[in-house]
Parts: sequence; structure tokens; C-alpha cells
Amino acid sequence: MKTKKVGTTGRFGPRYGTKTKKIVRKIEGRMKKEKVCPYCERLALKRVAAGVWYCKKCKTKFAGAAYFPKSD
Repeated sequence: MKTKKVGTTGRFGPRYGTKTKKIVRKIEGRMKKEKVCPYCERLALKRVAAGVWYCKKCKTKFAGAAYFPKSD
């Protein structure tokens, strides 16, 4: 059901409105990208839970923002 136009928000179908789906698509797009660890500077950061981040290389676990390691 996903198409080029709606991307990952195609799973919502006609529900929730276009503005909400655009916001979700923007957040998920940034959230799924690889992130750089602030300690070892490598692309190995993984989100464990909301606000909890873990680096697979240097084994560091730290608190950050809910969707991104650092809040803007």
C-alpha cells in the first residue's frame, strides 16, 4: 500500500489527515537515518527506547531527545 507519494505513511490509509501524515513522514525520515555517536564519531548509533541511545562501536549508552540523539 506504500507509494512514492505517501512513503511510509501509506500504512495509515485515509486516516489522520494529510498534515499529520506529512509531519510523521518527515520525523520518520530523519529518525531512520544513520546517526553519528557524539563520543566516538562513528555511524553506529541506535535508539533503544524513547530518549535512550546506544552506540554499537564504543558501547556507550546515553540519554538524548526522543526521536534524535540531540534536540535542535
